[in-house]
Formats: sequence, C-alpha cells, structure tokens
Amino acid sequence: MGHKFLDFLNVTRYIEIAANSMTHWRNSMFNLTYAFAEGNKDLRDILGGKGANLSEMTNLGLPVPQGFVVSTVACRAYLKAHELTDDLVTEIRSRVSDLETVTGKTFGHGADPLLVSVRSGAKFSMPGMMDTILNLGLNDVTVQRVAQRTENLAFAYGSYRRLIQMFGNVVFEIDIKDFNEASHKVENVRGYGSANFTRQDWLLVIEQYKQVFQAQAGQEFPQDVYDQLFIAVEAVFKSWDNDRAKVYRQLHNIPDDLGTAVNIQQMVFGNYSKDSGTGVMFTRNPATGAPGLFGEYLSQAQGEDIVSGARTPDPIANLEASKPQVYQQLKTIAEKLEKHYQDMQDVEFTVEDNHLYMLQTRNGKRTPNAAVNIAYDLYEEKLISAQEMISRIEPGMIEQLLHPSFLASDLAKHDSIASGLPASPGAATGEVIFTAQGAKVAAEKGHHVVLLRNETSPEDIVGMTVSEAVVTSRGGMTSHAAVVARGMGTCCVVGCQDLQVDEAGAVAHYAGGVLKEGDIISVDGTNGKIYLGTIKTTAGSVSDKLNKILAVCDKYARLQVFGNGETVKDIREAIVKGARGIGLARTEHMFFQPDRLKAMRQLILAENDADITSTLAYIKGEQKGDFVAMFETLLDKPCTIRLLDPPLHEFLPTKEADLQQLAQSIHKDYNWVAAKAAALREVNPMLGLRGVRLAVTLPQIYQMQVEAIIEAAILVSEAHQVNIIPEIMIPLIGVTPELEMAKKLCVDAAEGIFEKTGKRLDYKVGTMIEMPRACLIADELAQDADFFSFGTNDLTQLTFGYSRDDAHKFLPTYLEDHLLPNDPFQVLDTKGVGALMNMAATKGKAANPKLKVGVCGEVGGNAESIEFINTLPVDYVSCSPFRVPQARLICAQTQLRQEAEKNGVEYKASSVTA
Repeated sequence: MGHKFLDFLNVTRYIEIAANSMTHWRNSMFNLTYAFAEGNKDLRDILGGKGANLSEMTNLGLPVPQGFVVSTVACRAYLKAHELTDDLVTEIRSRVSDLETVTGKTFGHGADPLLVSVRSGAKFSMPGMMDTILNLGLNDVTVQRVAQRTENLAFAYGSYRRLIQMFGNVVFEIDIKDFNEASHKVENVRGYGSANFTRQDWLLVIEQYKQVFQAQAGQEFPQDVYDQLFIAVEAVFKSWDNDRAKVYRQLHNIPDDLGTAVNIQQMVFGNYSKDSGTGVMFTRNPATGAPGLFGEYLSQAQGEDIVSGARTPDPIANLEASKPQVYQQLKTIAEKLEKHYQDMQDVEFTVEDNHLYMLQTRNGKRTPNAAVNIAYDLYEEKLISAQEMISRIEPGMIEQLLHPSFLASDLAKHDSIASGLPASPGAATGEVIFTAQGAKVAAEKGHHVVLLRNETSPEDIVGMTVSEAVVTSRGGMTSHAAVVARGMGTCCVVGCQDLQVDEAGAVAHYAGGVLKEGDIISVDGTNGKIYLGTIKTTAGSVSDKLNKILAVCDKYARLQVFGNGETVKDIREAIVKGARGIGLARTEHMFFQPDRLKAMRQLILAENDADITSTLAYIKGEQKGDFVAMFETLLDKPCTIRLLDPPLHEFLPTKEADLQQLAQSIHKDYNWVAAKAAALREVNPMLGLRGVRLAVTLPQIYQMQVEAIIEAAILVSEAHQVNIIPEIMIPLIGVTPELEMAKKLCVDAAEGIFEKTGKRLDYKVGTMIEMPRACLIADELAQDADFFSFGTNDLTQLTFGYSRDDAHKFLPTYLEDHLLPNDPFQVLDTKGVGALMNMAATKGKAANPKLKVGVCGEVGGNAESIEFINTLPVDYVSCSPFRVPQARLICAQTQLRQEAEKNGVEYKASSVTA
C-alpha cells in the first residue's frame, strides 16, 4: 500500500543510529534541547513527564518515533523574555537536521518530507490543559510530495487540512466550527463527502481553510516549515499560562514556576490506511485496579480524534481479534512498562499500516478504589516495597472511600444553591425539616431527613441521630453540630451563611429561592455544598486490601491511633477501623437522651441534698450501664473517659416554650425555673462553670461518675476475665491544686468501691491539657497525672482568644487576606499552640518518665498537624472513628517521610488519583 513512514523491525539498531548521530551534543552548545536517546525518566524537571518517558521508552528499545525535547529551562526563559532566544532557535534547527539524518527524510522539501508533532509536556501530568499541533511540516509543496509518495490523496490533504485547523485554533484561537463550515460548504457544493474527493476537491478545501485562517488570523498560513515550528513552540510555551492550565494547577497544587517542555517528534499516522489507527490504554483498569489492558482504539484516526470525542472508539479488547499481532505486542509492552515503572501506566499508541508505535507513557490516573487495589497488588507482586505502597495512597482517597459520595455524572447536572464549612464528610439527600422533633417524626414514617437549623444544641440530638445530614446556618468547625455529626459519621455542613433560616416559619431563604419544609435537598459534607433535588450516591466501604495496607502502616508508624467515641456504635466503628482503643470518651454526650437530659436538669435545678442524692443515684445507674457496655466492647483495649466538661447551663433550654415544658415535667414553677436558668446562663460559657470547676462546686457529680466507672470495670473484668484499666481524665485543669483536689476525689471514690466490694483493679487518673497555663506548669501537673491528653480545640481557642463557636464570622476573611495560613481549629498552629504542646509534653515526660501523652482534638486526624505532632514527645493521636483509617495512613507516611529526610532520601508522595 505505498510507503511506510517508519520501520522499527530492528529497534535496537535504530536507537544506535539515533544516539551516534547526536553524540556531538555532549561536547557542544546543546543545553536547551535533548534528543530522546539522551534523556531518561529521572530528568522530569528538565524534560517534563512526557519527554522523560519518551526518552526512557527509547532507551528500553520500544518502538518510539524519534525526536527531541525543548526543555523547561527554555520555557522559563521564554516566559520572561516573551521571545525565543537565538541560541534556542539555533539548537532547534540543529536538532531537526539530526532528525533528518536519522529518519532519511527532509523537513520542508524533498521527495520524502519529514513531518512532526509539537506537544506540551510538563513535569506533572496535566491532561488536556495545554496545546498540541500535529502534521507540522506540511505546506502547499510538501503535501503534494506526501500524496505522491503514499498514493493516498485523502491521507495527505486530510492531514494538511488538520494542520491548518489545529494551527489556527491553538495559535490564533480560531473556532474549529469555522473550519468545519468551510469543509461542509465544499461537500454541499460537490454533493458527496470527503471519502470521494478528487485532487481538485481537496485543493478547494485547502483553499477554503486558508481563507478562514487568513480572515481570522490576519495573516496567511505560514508556508515556511521553520516558521510553523517556531510559532508552534511559542504557542505551547504560552499555553502554560492559559486559564484552564492555571485552574488545573491550582486544583492539583502544581507550582506555577515549573514551565512546560515541548516534545518535537516524527509523525506516525493512525489515519494512514484501513490498517492504521490510534489508541489509549491503561495497563490496569483505572476504575477498579483489575489487571489487564483497558482502553480504547479508533481505526483510521489520529490521537486527537479520541480526545475530542468526535468519533466513538472500540474497546481495546477488540484488537485481539482484529489485529492479534498488534494486541500481543501491546500486552508485552504493557508488562514491560509496568515492571520498569513499577506502576500502572497510561499509554498512547498509534498503529500505522499494522506497525505499532508508542507515543507516550505515564503513571495513570485512577480512582481511590483502584489506587488502593493497584498499590496492594504491586506490593504482593513484589514490584514495590511496603514503604512505596504506603506512599501511593493519599489520605483523601481513604476519606472518599469511607463516606458516600455523589455520582459524578449525576452531580454534573446540578448547581449548588449554597455553601458552608464541610464539617463532616459524606453525601446525603433528604427532605428539609427544621426541628429535631419533626425530624424524628418524619424518620419514623420512613422519610429521609436533612435537619436544617440555625445551630444545634444537645436537645437536637434526637433529630440529629435520625437525619441523613445536618445543615446549620451558623457555627464553626468545632460547633455542637460539627462535633456531634463527625462523631456519628453523619454528613454535615455548618456556617452556611448563604441560607437565612427562619425556624419558626419553617422556611430558609437563599439567593434565588426559598426552601420549605419537605423540599428535597442534597448535602455534600466533603466540600460544603448544598444542592436542590436528589443526587445519586455511591456507598463507601473499607475493602480487604485497604485493611491489609493499613495493617502494614501500623508497623511503620511511631504514633498510635485511637478513636473518639462513647457509644457502643462509635466504639465498634473505631475498633473495626483499626483504633488501638478509645482516646476520648466524652461523658456529656451520654446525657442527650430525653430521660437522661431530664435527670440532669433535675440535678442542676435541685433545691436540697435529698433531691441531689436521689437524682445522682438514677444517673449513676445509667452511667454504669454505659460504662459496662463500653468495657464489654473494648475488653482489654484502653479507654480514656473524660469526666463531665460542659457548662451546666448548656443542659437547660432557652426558649420560653421549652422552659414551660421543663417546669411541668419536673413539677416546678415556671417563673422559678426560668429565673434559675437565667441565673446559670453565662456571658462567656467557655470560660465559666465547666470542667474541673464542676468538681470544685459540685464534687458529687465527679464522685458519682468515678464510682460508676470503677464498678463497671470490676463487673466486666470478672465476667470476661480480662484486665481492664480505666483511664479517668479530668478536664480544664489550670492550677496544680485543682488537679490535686480532683485526683483525691477520684481516688477516694475508687477506694470506697474497693472497700465496699472487696475487689480491686488498677486505674489511671490524668488530665486534659487545654489551658495555656497548664502547659507552663506541666512538670508540676505530671507529678499527679498518669497521662496527658491535649484538647487542641480549647487550647487553640484559649491561646488565640478566638471563640471556636464564633470564629466562623471572621476566620474566612483572615484566611482570604492571608492573615492566617490555615484555620487553626483544623490545622494545628505549630508556632503558638504547637510550641505550648511541645513545652508541656517535654516538661511532663521529664518530670514523669512513665507519663503517656496523646492528642485528642480535631487535629488528631489532620495530615499537616500529624506531621508536626510526630516530632513531639507524644505517644498517640485520637480522632473520630471515621477518620481512624486516614490517621493510620498519615502517621505511617509522616514517620517514613521524616526518616527519609533525616537520611537525605527523597520521599515520593502519590499524585495519581483521577
């Protein structure tokens, strides 16, 4: 069928010719360009990803059409000077001359013209973000030479038409539809399609294209092929700064100052004949990670035809029947590339007249599920080490895997109506309900509910527990709604100021509309967006392979990972997800059920010792049952129980109707109840009657809790023959006498139980470090404490002087104006809060070498925070159950990274998710 543009029957010999013809570069001027034979995969900074991989494939002996790379160094120089330097122009001309020698073709003249592609290739893959020009080197003369040599008019002139169109679109931003209209005009005049075009028809099409080009570009299409080449190189350099490339870099945290390389490569033609085509394949399935070729093939086409979607390609598997030799060659190359790169590859190839050519390989983008499966499979296949496997999983992948997410194809059909702070990840759809009781009633009828409030309080727990999602118009990332929802693993968006919620009127206004009770909305707790209507979701889960990877992570991590939880459900969730135990059980969360809330209110409003004693007896029974259930779930795993912490007034309602209902339920006068509640209300409750201050003013509460803990531990220890060692944590210590007094109270209560029952067990008493002053006197506190646990939410609040419930009103502006690098309630402030933690942990362990130190605030599952915490004398972090797997991964990656840096070795993190 005429001329074959390349013949790679002896690939090794070809590479030798290419290398030998260019050996002079090493001792000459070349420093801005590299032949493929001169590069390798480790020169990504200079050659870009595509150029480095083309070089590597060339050196592996694969059938790569030869060419050279204009380096990122040259790009950065161009972006400063806005013109190609004389040195670069000279180098490019010399490289083209070398390419002519290697290929036996001539650029812009001769019987066998050299045609090239010009493609971008940054260090990091940016698919579709920058520009490509194919078939460069065709003009009015060379197109005739190609037509004569190939005996294929449609191929030659079709390629020329494509060049004019791509050149016009990329360089001068001429709309492709203008060229298509010109082509259709000729077809309409002739009455037949391009498959039947004569030479005259093709000449007319080309003339029409050139007219469109001249009219839109203001100049004639360049006939000098070097003019084409230099303009194309400039266009690729300029595309580094186009809008879509900038947005992509911002989304994927790619630095703006890297620049792109330009790959100039001899063309091979998938549109050459019926035995030609182009394809894109992955060496494994990028959606599932399953081994085997996965991709598409389009016959009689060039690569851009697949990308544009103009034609529907066939599955790559069809090649096995239609071109078995090519398919087997692809399989062999795929296996070779995977073993060489030790990762799943995304490969572009062209078949020209039944000859296979490799145009690109790179680490393939993949879904989180596929990333986990591929990493573990490669580890099992002994292609990568355990450390490498761990580095290939991104923390965000695990978050996506564990929580439901909206189906991308369905999400694309919806626009968000409001956005807020992504307090608890996941995705959910339900009907809007404005009250907790209303949510409970609707859920009991089988409805899916989204609880929408201005803010939530302990009273709303009955509605929160049955809701698919919780949305509040006020509050920050450590507000009641955020903390409780995260603990329950419920999707939650807080601080959604785009919504004006009228709870009494049961409506919420947003820009452009109104939400009424019963309206359906969809909530994305991962990005904080609210959508109208139903959006389909995909379920999250922990796979067997992810569990195996996390088990390996635990072997490399220095920090242990515990879970925050106080319900059996949360505790089980944490343990199933790999927590070593419970690092924070908040007892105040045990009082949210209506009967217990009523009892706590009776205790707070009690008028005499008899009322206090009887109420405490009831609460103790309930608490003991809680602790028995907790210990039975954990058995010999450690559990740190924090004694009651919040201000008492938080247990009391504020609205008149609720106060009236409370007065009736406890048989008290409404005015008296209202006055008592008002008296307990505090100006700054975070600094008021809470934490250890309750033990000072109402020691019976802490005594009751300790008795319940010890009795439950004895009961479960005997029943299950396990050694339970309860850890009792006293919150909000600020001065040493507070801890001495509170510890004595705990010891006396425990000893009383031991004396009463005649049974004894070990237990520990420690404190939560959340006051800056506690950090300063940590060595004193360590004398009386068995453990420290940093409550970073309050420590951050008190160090900055920011109310964690109100900071959302100004923190977004602080972040936008770069007054703060991060929200300190989400990412640990290392200079201030971190310095206090370092001081406290160091002084504490120096005073008490047996002191156990942990971190149980919001930052316990945050990657940036753990990076710092891992440098402190801290033993563990504790986080919500759903963040445990992510924290286990981060702890291992952090340890490996810091060890690598210490040893002067580069640590490579993953960047392969789709």
